[in-house]
Amino acid sequence: MKILMAASEMVPFAKTGGLADVIGSLPKALQRLGHDVRVVIPNYKQISGGRYVTDLPVPMDGHLETAIVRQTAIRSGETEVPIYLVNNYRYFYRDYIYGYVDEGERFNFFCKSILAMLPYLEFRPDVIHCNDWHTGLLPLFLKIRFSGEPFFETMATVFTIHNLQYQGRFPRAILKPLGLGDEFFTPEELEFYGEVNFMKGGLLYADVINTVSPKYAMEIQTPELGEGLDGLLRKRALDLYGIINGIDYEEFNPATDKRIYVNYDENSLERKKLNKYELQKELGLEVCDRPLLGIISRLVGQKGLDLVAETVEPVLAGGAQMVLLGTGEDHLEKTFADLQLRHPGRMSVNLGFNSVLAQKIYAGADIFLMPSRFEPCGLGQLISLAYGTIPVVRATGGLSDTIQDYDPSTGEGNGFSFSSYSAEALLAAINRAINLYRDDRPAWLNLMRRGMKMDFSWNHSAIKYVQLYEKAVSRRQQRITRAV
Repeated sequence: MKILMAASEMVPFAKTGGLADVIGSLPKALQRLGHDVRVVIPNYKQISGGRYVTDLPVPMDGHLETAIVRQTAIRSGETEVPIYLVNNYRYFYRDYIYGYVDEGERFNFFCKSILAMLPYLEFRPDVIHCNDWHTGLLPLFLKIRFSGEPFFETMATVFTIHNLQYQGRFPRAILKPLGLGDEFFTPEELEFYGEVNFMKGGLLYADVINTVSPKYAMEIQTPELGEGLDGLLRKRALDLYGIINGIDYEEFNPATDKRIYVNYDENSLERKKLNKYELQKELGLEVCDRPLLGIISRLVGQKGLDLVAETVEPVLAGGAQMVLLGTGEDHLEKTFADLQLRHPGRMSVNLGFNSVLAQKIYAGADIFLMPSRFEPCGLGQLISLAYGTIPVVRATGGLSDTIQDYDPSTGEGNGFSFSSYSAEALLAAINRAINLYRDDRPAWLNLMRRGMKMDFSWNHSAIKYVQLYEKAVSRRQQRITRAV
């Protein structure tokens, strides 16, 4: 198949979250299956290089903007995955990826540019795989602007929800630069509580929809986690699928990872402890064999950091240590900075993001915390398993799909989970993990080895995505046939 993946970010070019990791890994797995897969992202200021391919006019609210298309690639074994970079100085030459008042106009331009460039590139994908609200307009434009045009007629679309909370909502006035009339400002179309909702465009017009875990695909059809779109998602339930994200084991392998202090594998776990000692030393923690809890997270309400803040005191009082890496909401940053001041030598708070330190935490921590209020998939728990660091998670979304609660009577499970969104439930799960760590070293080592042997690679998920693409093509053909 010919597949074009469209997204707002991608490792190694631009990253703010897990979306970039997915777009950096899935295309390589699809290519290994024999498909012609290419990716298109905006050419942000921090992205350099790439050879010039073409430039083309894009209609924007009564005037034309120029899209400059460059091409680069990422390595995939012995081959490369082509990457198209859509450049425009006005929209993308900025210090940050997101956070601007004209966000709607920026990604309107991006979506229009993608469709406009395809004939110039002479690349006719069978499927355009759109990701999150930034590309939500693309299925809509394809259906209403290019319907009946031979080059575009058979192109199917898949729309992936990576996080339903972020929807791309803008004032009604955005319709004009989108080139859409007031007929699209209705509850049946893009209107959403008095605003225009870009993600809703993807949910309405894509041939097939998916999200990044089976459990989350069910959860977003409920009022509790549907973010106001649960009715539409229930309406499209037959077109909605859940596919677990994977991780790249070439990047996340403690035996070869050059970012950690000491390499190790499941047969040399005594070397993992050396990573803990070096991490403690680097971060100013007491160097000892206390259980070390790690957190790598955006500091936002979704991630359950309010629960962590409530449990810090009893966890540290019980003899454990904690290290946190992340940035986000001001009140959470202040909360954890204050906790560090109150517990020198026991708690290390690192505000910001540092990819090398993240790997050192995965390798050096004994326990990894992800007590999310909701979690579409989560990659942290998968990475922690690969490094023999036992996850403690709340049983929601992809965390529920990937982490089985440890059962001491059978020895089964690969982590510790809890259901109730409360500090008491989190603390109970942490204590179960700490008690096993301290009281039954053989059982703990078996738990570590089991996690390290698990396969959450993209190989399995890529096959499911190909099946999803085939469904999208089939449904697109059915719609064409019905229209004729």
